[in-house]
Amino acid sequence: MAQVLPELVSYLEGLPEPHILFDRQYRILAANAAYRRQFAPHGSVVGRTCYEISHRYAVPCDQAGESCPLARARESGQRERVLHLHHTPLGEAYVNIELVPLRDAGDEQAFFVEKMEPLRVAQGEAAAQGLIGRAPAFRQMLELVARVGPSNASVLLLGESGTGKELVARAVHEASPRAAGPLVVVDCASLAETLFESEVFGHERGAFTGASAAKAGLVESASGGTLFLDEVGDIPPGMQVKLLRLLESGTYRRVGSTELRRSDVRVVSATHRDLPAMVADGRFREDLYYRLATFPIQLPALRERAQDIPLLAAALLARVTPERRLVLSAGALQRLVGHAFPGNVRELRNVLERAALLCDGAVVERTHVERALGAAPRVGRSTPPA
Repeated sequence: MAQVLPELVSYLEGLPEPHILFDRQYRILAANAAYRRQFAPHGSVVGRTCYEISHRYAVPCDQAGESCPLARARESGQRERVLHLHHTPLGEAYVNIELVPLRDAGDEQAFFVEKMEPLRVAQGEAAAQGLIGRAPAFRQMLELVARVGPSNASVLLLGESGTGKELVARAVHEASPRAAGPLVVVDCASLAETLFESEVFGHERGAFTGASAAKAGLVESASGGTLFLDEVGDIPPGMQVKLLRLLESGTYRRVGSTELRRSDVRVVSATHRDLPAMVADGRFREDLYYRLATFPIQLPALRERAQDIPLLAAALLARVTPERRLVLSAGALQRLVGHAFPGNVRELRNVLERAALLCDGAVVERTHVERALGAAPRVGRSTPPA
């Protein structure tokens, strides 16, 4: 193996993605140019441990409560993939890790090659846009986004209202080879059954009263990109079979036309409804459900990721008041963390917007948050003030 290492290092050097080579003791033996540019522009990492460089830990990831790909590869003997939050010169960033064990002449794991691909659709700190979070429930969801993004599989996003399904749909789109194409949103809940087919599939001139010209549908507008069916549980029963045809055969017809058109879209859908229960009640087609749910992703409620509230609050406050540089006091944050937020991130955003309007200074205090919460519609319970 020692004679092969120089050739391996030379091979890794030419790869476009960041790669490192390290031994069983986590010591980095080589880092290619892409890694040095992205993660270590100011010094060498050779001889240091991967957990020290990437996480600033004093112990390996698995001993610090993280999922360690090396520890998993030692156990499985196979290639392993994980999503990690890494330190970079530009701050913390989510990175897809793929680790491959290399065996010596005695068939023992001797070295490991790790490939890193930044996941640019999410941040582990307050940011101007995109998904934000560090909580375990958020990271589990994000790992699924990272896994399914590069494929063309249909994705079904599940979760309570206000959990950010459209943001996650955008993340799936931006993590895919279709990222340069359009993301077209279909609000299934707002389309009447009489308009649904025409809006989604398009119509020909004269197809119905008022159709004075042919019109492309949203499926056609999404060509080369992603079609996001928001609140897919509200699709009219009569339209479900036509959507099923689109998913099964990739074909559709405009209203008033016999021409069979071929689509080029990836379908991501979302709902807060219990689709299996709707299937059991006969309100949703079982075959359509299974087509949509090729890869389901459960979005966590905000109460399941309460540790993310300070990060989210800082980011949302900057978004709702871009002209003011407001900050939240410790008491304000404490009150927010103590609230159950039945309306999830959408409710948090609304509370912050109200609190900002009640604040005349540069600091949003606990009293502003209390008043903002008191003005909210009573649709759920919160925990008592901390």
